Amino acid sequence: MRSVVFDVGETLVDETRIFARWADRLGVPRLAFFGLMGGVMARGRPLMDAFRLVKPGFRLEEEVAAWRAEDPGTLADGFDEHDLYPDVRPALAELRAMGLGVVVAGNQPAQARAALEAMDLPVDAVHVSEEWGLEKPDPAFFERVVREVGAAPGEIAYVGDRLDNDVLPARAAGMATVLLRRGMQGYLHADDPDAKRADLVADSLTDIPAWIAGRR
Repeated sequence: MRSVVFDVGETLVDETRIFARWADRLGVPRLAFFGLMGGVMARGRPLMDAFRLVKPGFRLEEEVAAWRAEDPGTLADGFDEHDLYPDVRPALAELRAMGLGVVVAGNQPAQARAALEAMDLPVDAVHVSEEWGLEKPDPAFFERVVREVGAAPGEIAYVGDRLDNDVLPARAAGMATVLLRRGMQGYLHADDPDAKRADLVADSLTDIPAWIAGRR
């Protein structure tokens, strides 16, 4: 194992505050909105269906643009240092101390890269889907990960909270995979029979260094 690549949402970043702000903007109680998101995901429907159920005709790009125009200088749908999960820095630092490459690559808008880089995380590079013009689970996304990391697929571990977007396509690309049990989808997917296809199902990012050490 030479490198570990991390997803962003609900892997590194706790999205609670983001979705709470969306609930407020859409004018729906936060608990109701969180429950609605969980309900659509449990049915295998896209997360955006929760937004469209609250606001028929919802279009993410238009809503985000309007929000930023109305509230310039605020986080709006973004995130910052306060949204990092507490295990992120210790785990990434330990992996770096082991001599491993540490990379972030996830489905995120372009501005997310600047937000992540501003946190000064112990990583070698940050990549986001919008800048690549590729989104998970497209196999081309994982091919791009391999090229950017500069290692053979079997020397890379991909870490994420989802089977469909993270574990299964990364595994198909030849990578080792870690399914993280957190976030609405992480807990749901860890209970799926396909979770057995992950090389590791982890409760915390701090589980990963010991797992890699064991593989060595």
